[in-house]
Amino acid sequence: MKAKRLLKKVWHFVWEDDSVWSWIVNIILAFILIKFIVYPGLGLVLATSHPIVAVVSSSMEHEQGFEQWWPEQEAYYLGFDIAKQDFRNYKFKNGFNIGDIMILMGKEPKRIELGDVIVFNGNRKDPIIHRVIKKWSEDDKYYFQTKGDNNRQSMPGLESRIPEDDVIGYAVVRVPLLGYIKIWFVELLKLFSGG
Repeated sequence: MKAKRLLKKVWHFVWEDDSVWSWIVNIILAFILIKFIVYPGLGLVLATSHPIVAVVSSSMEHEQGFEQWWPEQEAYYLGFDIAKQDFRNYKFKNGFNIGDIMILMGKEPKRIELGDVIVFNGNRKDPIIHRVIKKWSEDDKYYFQTKGDNNRQSMPGLESRIPEDDVIGYAVVRVPLLGYIKIWFVELLKLFSGG
């Protein structure tokens, strides 16, 4: 009987009480649920270890519309046999911005196509999200070259030979601005940790 009464008190404290401590417990519970249940569950369903990523750099931004952006990039893409009409048919042809959230799915390497936007592990702290501009097979393994739409060229040594094992997933949905929540949270943590 005591256990039942204690359970009722805890339940009331967590879900019905409006005290500061109740709010703190709710925030901690929400964090735990998202971090250890929702995010991994979403990863399982979408077949990737990173089902949701926040865009933290401007490498995929288009500062102007497609028609103004293309002439500045055309020569580079033509070097990879990617014409304007090809690019126009790519998903996210207008790029995306810092603060956007991208929802990812896993994809077999053989099904990744030119123009797909992939997320991969490079030699950096955070994964990189760029567009595939070249794909080839070597010793039964696929490799990719990518380029950020806003970059002049692929970054040598970082994205000119990406093995299939480094690919985390490909972008399927863009949610504008929602990623700022993560970006601000990370900046806040840096402030308090001195990093």
